[in-house]
Amino acid sequence: MNWDWDKLKQQQQNVGGGGLPPNVEEFIKKIKGFKLPGGPIIILILIALFFGSSMFYTVGVDEVGIVQRFGKYIRTSQPGLNFKLPSGIEKITKVKIKRVYKEEFGFSSQGRDTGERFQKDSENANVSLMLTGDLNVGLVPWIVQYRIKDPYEYMFKVRDVPKLLKDMSEAAMSLVVGDRSINEVITKREEIAIEARNVLQKEMDNAEAGINIVTIEMKKTNVPGPVQSSFNEVNQAVQEKEQMIYKAKEDYNKAIPAAMGEAERTIQAAEGYALDRINRAKGDAARFTAVYNEYIKAKDVTKRRLYLEMIQELFPKLGQKYIIDSEQKNFLPLLNLGKQNGAQK
Repeated sequence: MNWDWDKLKQQQQNVGGGGLPPNVEEFIKKIKGFKLPGGPIIILILIALFFGSSMFYTVGVDEVGIVQRFGKYIRTSQPGLNFKLPSGIEKITKVKIKRVYKEEFGFSSQGRDTGERFQKDSENANVSLMLTGDLNVGLVPWIVQYRIKDPYEYMFKVRDVPKLLKDMSEAAMSLVVGDRSINEVITKREEIAIEARNVLQKEMDNAEAGINIVTIEMKKTNVPGPVQSSFNEVNQAVQEKEQMIYKAKEDYNKAIPAAMGEAERTIQAAEGYALDRINRAKGDAARFTAVYNEYIKAKDVTKRRLYLEMIQELFPKLGQKYIIDSEQKNFLPLLNLGKQNGAQK
């Protein structure tokens, strides 16, 4: 199609340069009647481009591709450039296996990515209300972080894995908290989180959910607001009780060892005294036996020796002594012996 630009310019000048040329209708008719050559070839090229773009795809380094053929699982594609059959035959679903997902219970973070500031979630506020082993109610908020470890199980074994995770997480936490007192729930959060993670991982493995529980993070636990003051009073009373028990144990630890030491000393003294008495008795018995044996050999000599030894021992203790001859008939001269001795002095 050739345009006569000189003629067109002249026609524009004839109408004052601001209107349309008089052969506009003819120009539009030519445009409408214009056809590009090779229409079927262009259509085939477009179809080829469409199918070609749907047959090649790229999988990121932090994900894998799940290929389905008419809805049935066929294979798992690894990161990089991959090939599949055209759309309508095979379908690709990309699953991020290195990303850490997060579920929050009992609260919702204002910044889901930062996790620094929290606010109450009206929808799951009751989730954190749990009954403890000592029949108290505690507010137990927590976070579950997990990864997808088996994309096949994650997509085809369970209909709704996030919902199952929420239900099983609540059940696991209720089970662990229900075996502990309110004080343990408040003070031993890390221990409870580890135990809850183990229980939850076991249940998710049994369900073949295809996820790995990275960690369970316990947030600040407490009791409901209406009973906070009463709970504080109870804690204060418990602390006073424990303080008194500690004081009593301290006194006990001081008194009992001292008493036990005194008892041990008395026992040892008694044993020593008993041993001394026994040894003395054995010595006396041995000495008596030796004397008796000698007495048997010479009775008169031994008898006289014993008599003399006894007299020697007793005479110094008798004081004044009066020896009277057996033939003396008159005792009167002897009555003033003491007086005469006194007069001489």
